Amino acid sequence: MAIPNYTYLKLQMLGPNGVITVESMYEHAYDYDIECIEYAEALMEAEALLVNLDQLGSEAPDSKHRAGTFEPAEAVKLILVDPTCSSDRALRISATLDSK
Repeated sequence: MAIPNYTYLKLQMLGPNGVITVESMYEHAYDYDIECIEYAEALMEAEALLVNLDQLGSEAPDSKHRAGTFEPAEAVKLILVDPTCSSDRALRISATLDSK
């Protein structure tokens, strides 16, 4: 049963001994208005950030997908890491290196 008056920044309501009037100052109203605007802007930025993160997550490449194999630009020699073992582990070095 309260009646707010935004022009005069007053709130009036009935009390046990008559009308109760609550007043404020314009500086307080302005400060609260600025605080509400900053809070609303922060919420909008947070929501936009979440939307961007969701879009980036859906556009991320699949880590299991391989684009292709590495092809060297020059001729290479394969040198086994352990000559006694016939494993696939080998070093690739340039075929044009000096013997030194």
